[in-house]
Amino acid sequence: MRVKDARTEVIPPIRCTQDERAAIKTAADQAGLSVGAFVRALALGKPGPRAVRRPPVERKELARLLGHLGKIGSNVNQLAHGFNRTGILPGFPELLAIRDDIRQMRTALMRALGRGD
Repeated sequence: MRVKDARTEVIPPIRCTQDERAAIKTAADQAGLSVGAFVRALALGKPGPRAVRRPPVERKELARLLGHLGKIGSNVNQLAHGFNRTGILPGFPELLAIRDDIRQMRTALMRALGRGD
């Protein structure tokens, strides 16, 4: 899709060392921006209207793990529901321990994602 203010101008390459390039890429990743959007943000004060903020890789992985914990929690909840209906479920104390472990993992992941409890 064409846009009215397409970026058609190119700034000549900037010379830097491999370490500097890696540091810039790391900083851009931590900001959740492409290198181009990151450089624009530094030079102009904003990354541009269409700059897509990408979560850093670590945050993506933490969010993925949080999703898996939710699935595990759902399965445990289904087992608990079955127990509440029938009153029969071998290993119920172990399920309570698993629930507590899952709760602790979820809390730690939420803190790491900056979402609090």
